Amino acid sequence: MAALLSLAPALADDFKPVVIYDLGGKFDRSFNEAAYRGAEMYAKETGGTYRDFEPSNEAQFEQALRRFARRKADLIVAVGISYAVPMRNVAREFPDQMFTVIDAIVEAPNVQSIVFKEHEGSFLVGMIAAMATKSGTVGFIGGMDIPLIRRFAVGYEEGARYVRPDIRLFKNMVGTTGSAWNDPIKGAELANSQYARGADVIFSAAGPTGLGVIQAAADAGKFAIGVDSNQNHIRPGHVLTSMLKRVDLAVARSMKAARNGTWEPGLTVLGLKESGVDYAVDEYNRAFITEAMTARLEEARAKIISGEIIVTDAMADATGTGR
Repeated sequence: MAALLSLAPALADDFKPVVIYDLGGKFDRSFNEAAYRGAEMYAKETGGTYRDFEPSNEAQFEQALRRFARRKADLIVAVGISYAVPMRNVAREFPDQMFTVIDAIVEAPNVQSIVFKEHEGSFLVGMIAAMATKSGTVGFIGGMDIPLIRRFAVGYEEGARYVRPDIRLFKNMVGTTGSAWNDPIKGAELANSQYARGADVIFSAAGPTGLGVIQAAADAGKFAIGVDSNQNHIRPGHVLTSMLKRVDLAVARSMKAARNGTWEPGLTVLGLKESGVDYAVDEYNRAFITEAMTARLEEARAKIISGEIIVTDAMADATGTGR
């Protein structure tokens, strides 16, 4: 850790962190926008400023990391699992640079990795879907077919079956490349197919592609479940809830820690216990989440936190990390 002595923060007035988004842009109303809100939260709470960058393709990930490192950014926050390899490469080249990566694990003395227990939050929204469905059939649409998204799918299915063991569930993935995150037309097509086959609630974990699922829900008079950010407001009356992934808190906390000198490398895992994931209730969906549903959800939350309910982590099997 002696090498980290050179990673002291700049004077607060001069401190300017950087956030680099995943594909889809910072106003994707989902994952990236949560990171943007975190940077804005940092700026509001500290009076500081930050820089950001929206890559248009994956080739720009490593280029952007290297460019900001050469400019001696105070902290570089990269958002998304696809930054794992670029971050590993660039962190080795710039050992005195502080990096934070969201959704990936990079083992390096100058990298802070922040990941989430998406399966725990997905379990709760699976319960909500099972308690709300009238047809007894629900659906899941994932973006890119990767272990991280299968974690959402497995948690959602386990939550639904916890409520209704005989529930019927459809699952589709949009694709196997990065373009799967930005294809709302394909998302709507898959959703329409699931609705036509009897689903009346669909959870999408697909970034901006999920906006197509929400639109399909409105067109069909059915329900969708949003993801990452609170998407309840997008089509009021047709978003049953949203599975919140508090990327905003992760980004804001990392920036503030780097600013005040308490930033540390290593792995941070945020689940229900740490308020890193949750389900959203607000004026747009409060009528759909009854007191009886809430009581059952909060009972399950407590059991997950205590370990009485263990939600399967699909990534543990895929990576062997036990994340």
